[in-house]
Amino acid sequence: MSKDPLLQPFKLKHLTLRNRIMTTSHEPAYPEDGMPKDRYAAYHAERAKAGVALTMTAGSAAVSKDSPPVFNNILAYKDEVVPWIRNLTDQVHEHGAAVMIQLTHLGRRTGWNKGDWLPAVSSTRHREPAHHAFPKLAEDWDIARIITDFAAAAERMKEGGMDGIEIMTHGHLLDQFISPLTNDLEGPFGAGSLESRMKLTCDVIDAVRQRVGNDFVIGVRFGADEAQKGGITPEMGFEMARILQATGQVDFFNVNRGRIHTDPAMTDMIPVQGMRSAPHLDLAGAVRAETGMPTFHASRIPDVATARHAVAEGLLDMVGMTRAHMADPHVVKKIIEGRENDIRPCVGATYCLDRIYQAGDALCIHNAATGRELTMPHEIAPAETRKKIVIVGAGPAGLEAARVAAERGHHVTVFEAAAEPGGQIRLTVQNPRRAEMIGIIDWRMAQCAARDVEFRFSTWADAADVTALNPDAVIIATGGMPNTGLFETRRDIPHAVSAWDIISGDVKPAANVLIYDETGDHPGLMAAEIAANAGAAVEVMTPDRTFAPGIMAMNLVPYMRALQDKDVTFTVTRRLLEVERNGNKLTAVIGTDYSGHVYRADYDQVVLNYGTLPLDDLYFDLKDLSSNRGEIDQDALIAGNSQRIASNPPGQFQLFRIGDAVSARNTHAAVYDALRLMKDI
Repeated sequence: MSKDPLLQPFKLKHLTLRNRIMTTSHEPAYPEDGMPKDRYAAYHAERAKAGVALTMTAGSAAVSKDSPPVFNNILAYKDEVVPWIRNLTDQVHEHGAAVMIQLTHLGRRTGWNKGDWLPAVSSTRHREPAHHAFPKLAEDWDIARIITDFAAAAERMKEGGMDGIEIMTHGHLLDQFISPLTNDLEGPFGAGSLESRMKLTCDVIDAVRQRVGNDFVIGVRFGADEAQKGGITPEMGFEMARILQATGQVDFFNVNRGRIHTDPAMTDMIPVQGMRSAPHLDLAGAVRAETGMPTFHASRIPDVATARHAVAEGLLDMVGMTRAHMADPHVVKKIIEGRENDIRPCVGATYCLDRIYQAGDALCIHNAATGRELTMPHEIAPAETRKKIVIVGAGPAGLEAARVAAERGHHVTVFEAAAEPGGQIRLTVQNPRRAEMIGIIDWRMAQCAARDVEFRFSTWADAADVTALNPDAVIIATGGMPNTGLFETRRDIPHAVSAWDIISGDVKPAANVLIYDETGDHPGLMAAEIAANAGAAVEVMTPDRTFAPGIMAMNLVPYMRALQDKDVTFTVTRRLLEVERNGNKLTAVIGTDYSGHVYRADYDQVVLNYGTLPLDDLYFDLKDLSSNRGEIDQDALIAGNSQRIASNPPGQFQLFRIGDAVSARNTHAAVYDALRLMKDI
């Protein structure tokens, strides 16, 4: 039997969890019509199959109609959820894992114009900044109904085969009652004392326990320290834990710190790359030491070493590695097999959460199979016939293509013009906060090295280089170069430089800099930060109504913290029309899409961020030599089937291009291009 602390079983009430690793409740926004259907079940079953002890579903399944979903949550208040829950739990149990679900009422953390258009309800009339709904103050009949709703939802989950539930307080309705910052009520549930503010939570727990009986696991997730003046303090958090423990009806705690009412608060609670790992582990450990209760916790525990430390030192009973399992659902299997070095790293990009908070579904920035388990494999099957594969470009797209092809058993040769792999990721990691992104490259290089992929660096491949290898398939992953034109001008803008020029250090920032950001992704603000740190006065301008929309909520926070104490201004709804030389200055001609208004402003430097244009010359040189002339069967690609087009019979090889060699997109798109194409070649 292994002596690894992470692989020791844990007894939780009647359950024996097979190890100490879990995924905590999170909503990947995969439900259909509010139901966790086949995609949802396959996502959790994959992690169970790979050895996780406990998978918690549904970051906040809604118990009431006036808690409408803000990111496609499961609707636990509907009876029709039960068979779908049963389908999910059966699949997870089949692989030996326990499965639970988080239940909540969102309170003010929602919108009144969603679902059934019922007003949000809370213990305060103040809206939550993140979701903007002004709630009504809860009345006695609201409170009685919500308590009943929690109990009824818990009973549905038990009927669906769940091993237990987690009642969510943190940031949601129950916490809004508990926090001194958000309870404006009088009476038995009012602001007078911690006991009265916790009465709703305790009444919910009591009602749930009466409905589900004593043999069902009930836990509570709560914030034991709001880290804000006037809010819940650690001392208050310990008292909360003692009150919950004294009910005799709670089986575990899931502890966190902070608030989630704004983007910056959420980012401190769930840190992104460049922020400290496991920042709240100390608090969770202190609650465990104070109460002796089984304690769970997850917050940026991305690596096995930190997880092992948390359990070995007695800080946690179960350690949550949630984003880590989005990057690699086979974490536990690889620990058991002694293959920790093979674990695909979570690089902290938080693409998963940022997509959810913009009404998308959760996707990992560099594991395109996550959330696509019904069509994409996490483990690559060997090919029936070994082929020669030539790949041009060693950025994320090219390296993923090389990795998958090599796992298929093919002979793979990769040409790369630069001296090192990485493509645009090499620019990304110039920002120290984003240095973890190199894990996307390093992991793939290690996987390729283990499978004897041949790399030819510092080689600008031409058609003769490629055809000399007599390939069966050629993958063009040459990426792109900055577009230095402006919208619909079809020409480069003189006197301007690109964001890449600033980020790479090839061009130094001047004193007064215009960053014209038409793409709204990371390079624009990366260049702005570099210029501001150099002492420049910086104006970030966009034709859109919001700046940097492509960076999304949580990843925007570190940029704002870096920029707001410097001479940086943000200008929206302005379009750069032209740049003219004016002595030793540059005059920007600026208009707007909303009217005919035009004005001029002088700068020392104009920096453009307008995506990339494909480096596709080699693709077109090879097109007529290929058997498919580069054509993609889109239906087959979408369905996850192989490419069989042979429109040019004299051609000797299949030809495909992927990533930014097709069009400017992002890292996830590049990796997904490669995976779904190469898994069948």
